[in-house]
Amino acid sequence: MRNADVIARKLAALGCAHAFGIPGGETLALMDALEAAGIRFTLTKHENVAGFMAEGSWHATGAPGILVATIGPGVANAVNVIANAEQDRVPLIVLTGCVTPHEADTYTHQVFDHGAVLAPIVKGTFKASGQSLNRVVDKAITLAMTGQPGPVHIDVPVAVAEAEATAEVLAPASIGSRFRPVDGPEIERARKWIAEAERPIAIAGVDAVNDDAGAAVAEFVKAVGAPLVTTYKGKGLIDEAGPQALGGAGLSPLADRHLLPLIAKSDCIVLIGYDPIEMRAPWRDPWPDDARVIDVTPVVRQHGMHAAGVTLYGSVSASLKMLQSSAHIHPTWAGGEPREVRRALAGAFAPEEAGWGPAAAFHAMREAVPADTVATVDSGAHRILFSQIWRCREPRTLLQSSALCTMGCAVPLAAGHRLAAPHAPVLAVVGDAGLEMTLGDLATIRDQRLSVPILVLIDESLTLIEMKQRANQLPNVGVDFPATDFVALAAAMGGHGVWIDDTETLRKEAVAAYERDTFTLLCARIGRRAYDGRI
Repeated sequence: MRNADVIARKLAALGCAHAFGIPGGETLALMDALEAAGIRFTLTKHENVAGFMAEGSWHATGAPGILVATIGPGVANAVNVIANAEQDRVPLIVLTGCVTPHEADTYTHQVFDHGAVLAPIVKGTFKASGQSLNRVVDKAITLAMTGQPGPVHIDVPVAVAEAEATAEVLAPASIGSRFRPVDGPEIERARKWIAEAERPIAIAGVDAVNDDAGAAVAEFVKAVGAPLVTTYKGKGLIDEAGPQALGGAGLSPLADRHLLPLIAKSDCIVLIGYDPIEMRAPWRDPWPDDARVIDVTPVVRQHGMHAAGVTLYGSVSASLKMLQSSAHIHPTWAGGEPREVRRALAGAFAPEEAGWGPAAAFHAMREAVPADTVATVDSGAHRILFSQIWRCREPRTLLQSSALCTMGCAVPLAAGHRLAAPHAPVLAVVGDAGLEMTLGDLATIRDQRLSVPILVLIDESLTLIEMKQRANQLPNVGVDFPATDFVALAAAMGGHGVWIDDTETLRKEAVAAYERDTFTLLCARIGRRAYDGRI
């Protein structure tokens, strides 16, 4: 048994079944060990795509994603997706190959310090050695999976990977259960505030999702009479078809016009695993420092975005149950303001009166696809509108890069999820520029025979940036581009493509897409400036 086998078997014991990346001479032993341990390696066309496919597999299975990158350019290519994992709280195990330290002293081809490059964007970076391999992998797993999840890096020299192991494989160290906050003055003050509140409101985010706190959140907001706003990653913590759900927030000025005044009227704000890393500037200091704000959090908050009067550290679910257990509940929001805001938001993001446009397309897709579809959406103007429109019944059914907000994520997120959970239907939503970033990995989807419908919004522009140029009275520079014949491209790459210009065609073609064992490009031509006044 080699040291590479120790690493692979410990990850397999954790439940990992998939790894993604591009081979290099320095990763051959690692890849062989992963396959031998039952962890299927999937070849992608770029390390960035590999990392997002790994994230998709995590959302589908709960086991951390695995990204394999070779020395030098492989590691450099992966920087973007590793930074995304850090900001978007994704447990990603990054395995990189490297030359042994003494060889690096005299052999410099492709050699740089992987750990130094990645240190600012990972929770920990380690150099594997045969003597401490069990401990190193355990430390990496624990870091990746606890607190706010995130990426960890293990650099594995070729000689170490290939060497005979000096120890047996030990089961991964137990991470333990999430701790409850201490029942004391902070809890009592929070209970008092909730009991006295006439207009409570809750804001929930990614930490509640990662704590699997959906049921606790739904029970809490119903019990205390609080409407719920979520970040985009928090969508589905409660069924968004229900009356207490006000939908997602964070990037839409149009939604902010309705939600921020409601928050200003609240006399008790409960933050439930809410990390404001997803939020735009107007969510900085949205309430005064002396407001009654209860922050339920698994980690110490150092963001400086806002103040909180009470902070409860620990399991989000356990904290909510402690708050709810003895709170005196009474009718809230006598004026019905949350109901009015919910109605106003529905009107603001209704389909276009003309019958066609991005909003009409998103509403039509929600009606056409299976109710349990896991949607992924790329960054851009379309993402803001889609995140406001798309209603989620459960957490992790709308996936995106909402902290780093990087393009090129939607298609690989959908593909990775589909590969890891073949029973779950997926849908990727991208702009034309975002799709062109990941065209090569349409071949990966084809080769894996994955049914992945991809709705492409075609407006021949980086619309969000173009809108900012106009708002600042700047000339149009570097944002518009000629159209690509995506239908012909789909056929050339072994998929299916169809032009879409109306909702009836979209509904019909969306249903047909799920019958194929490859990708389908649903090429929706919406025209330029289709998002004006819509986000």
